[in-house]
Amino acid sequence: MTTGSVPRGRIPVAVLGATGAVGQTFVRLLRDHPWFRVAEVAASERSAGKSYAEATHWLEGSMPADVADMRVTECSPEVISSPVVFSALDSNVAGNIEIAFARAGRVVCSNAKNHRMDSDVPLLIPEINAQHLSVIAAQQKRCGWTGAIVTNANCASTVAALALAPIHERFGVTKIFLATMQAVSGAGYPGVASLDILGNVIPFIADEEPKIEAELAKLLGTVSNASILPASFRVTAHANRVPVEHGHTVCMSIGLDSRATPEQVSAAMSAWTGREETIGLPSRPDHPLAVTTAPDRPQPRRDVGLGGGMTVSVGRIRRDELLDIRLVAMGSNTIRGASGGAVMNAELLVTQGYVAHA
Repeated sequence: MTTGSVPRGRIPVAVLGATGAVGQTFVRLLRDHPWFRVAEVAASERSAGKSYAEATHWLEGSMPADVADMRVTECSPEVISSPVVFSALDSNVAGNIEIAFARAGRVVCSNAKNHRMDSDVPLLIPEINAQHLSVIAAQQKRCGWTGAIVTNANCASTVAALALAPIHERFGVTKIFLATMQAVSGAGYPGVASLDILGNVIPFIADEEPKIEAELAKLLGTVSNASILPASFRVTAHANRVPVEHGHTVCMSIGLDSRATPEQVSAAMSAWTGREETIGLPSRPDHPLAVTTAPDRPQPRRDVGLGGGMTVSVGRIRRDELLDIRLVAMGSNTIRGASGGAVMNAELLVTQGYVAHA
């Protein structure tokens, strides 16, 4: 790592919305984290005061024993003292609560959509745009707080952006047509009714298409005058819910500034390692992208766990007769596209000096 330092002890963190599906994934991922420990869990008023085990319908594996007996608190900076706060809150309530924590001097790593498109809030995928953290100073000045809000992207946007990043860096992207096939776990729990999704495809996910179209441009944008300037390419997106448990698949056709063969695009993606600032982060996979030449990959069932769920798989890279290149990308919506991405964002914030530690 180029700046900052690795903490000597584990930094206490809080999880907001800890009883829900995304909150539970945060708790699972942080169980043995070398830099962070879950010190506080918070949820709605109806859960406050209960033990975490009592308040939570645990969905996967076994609940960490050191969290089970924790008392669930309200989502308030007056009762939560941890310097780092992971927000798994629903967007209906997340906005003002996250602001309150930032005003109280906390670093908020949010999975919610509320602040993603603010020009001085980093929409962060560390391997792609770690440099976007530089706008935090402008955010703090505008809002008059010492804390910060940093967001991760929509889960489908994350998969697409990791595949697009080396292409945009090397050849320049001018336009993108994409269609998603999104897993049911992306709808949370209990999610989509079984009789709606079994043997079916639902060609609509509320607000998903405009989120993808806007977020891709911001993710691959540049910093100018202390704000994030979106990339100038155009995006059109189709979002579909499919009967897959985990793993979002994105089929893309891409127009390029510079002509490139499928072989050149594949080589650029295979060689891409992401930004230097991310080397050594605990959640960073050895290979952010895994490029396959198999004619029938990537597949969610076979590839979603690569890199502990943090690697995006890319295949079927070939010429496109309408644009230039087409490909298929797939990644974990619950790990890389949600909680795991936010944890990695917090790790970067630590090494870049935004979180005080011993």
